[in-house]
Amino acid sequence: MKKVQSASATGKASSIVRKVFTYTIIVLGGAIMVLPFIWMVSTAFKSGAANMVLPPQFIPDEPTWNNFERVFEMFPMLQFLVNSIVVAIVTTVGQMLFCSMAAYAFARIEFWGRDKLFLLYLATMMVPAQVTMIPQFILMKHLGWLDSYTGLIVPGLFGVFGTFLLRQAFMGIPKELDEAVFMDGGNHFTVFRKVILPLAKPTFATLGILTFMQSWNSYLWPLIVTSSQEMATLPLGLSLLQGRYGTDFGLMMAGVLISVIPILAVYLFAQKYFIQGMTMSGMKE
Repeated sequence: MKKVQSASATGKASSIVRKVFTYTIIVLGGAIMVLPFIWMVSTAFKSGAANMVLPPQFIPDEPTWNNFERVFEMFPMLQFLVNSIVVAIVTTVGQMLFCSMAAYAFARIEFWGRDKLFLLYLATMMVPAQVTMIPQFILMKHLGWLDSYTGLIVPGLFGVFGTFLLRQAFMGIPKELDEAVFMDGGNHFTVFRKVILPLAKPTFATLGILTFMQSWNSYLWPLIVTSSQEMATLPLGLSLLQGRYGTDFGLMMAGVLISVIPILAVYLFAQKYFIQGMTMSGMKE
């Protein structure tokens, strides 16, 4: 009896040690990831002299809004914000629309060579985006879409990953629901609108978050396709805060903080669907 009690106590002690070790690692990992964000916020509210104080201060003695005022005075930051918002929202809505229709065709409509065509479609993900940028630029030039919203938005309206993500989610929805709609006189559009879309909301939210973040943070394509400050997006505008011979870190962190707020807002708005959507997209009938 004593041996059993001793073994039980040893097992409980080892379980507690494992939990303490696990939580310690999680807390340390979380702190390492959050620390740069806290430092960014702190620097944004510091004056130029306060950024050079040793030891560094996480909480400034005299917080100031001066950096944010200077950002809007020195650069057309509002125009950068408007451009990024327009491009990100239209790209996100467009990709959710087109990817969902393509995913429905690959998941629900039977046609010859469907699976082989989908594999060929997926194979394009192995082609680096940098390889297709020059052909896309030449195409934009011939279409007269350089330095315009059209050139910024249209190439991002279609995505292989979005089609794959939604297809996997659609395949997890029972096909008996489709058959019930067909028996009631419905068609594929009815199934898509009344069955697929409502049941796949979490996956749509996931795709929306990922697409919005990718479009919002895009730097290389706007750099290539735009040539004026009037059409520059926020990442291009932030690059102007980098001085040639020196950098005002307070000014730069204020600009970065402004760019982070919309992403946080979108994620907090749709976070309850995010994990559920990623789980749903991994299911298969």
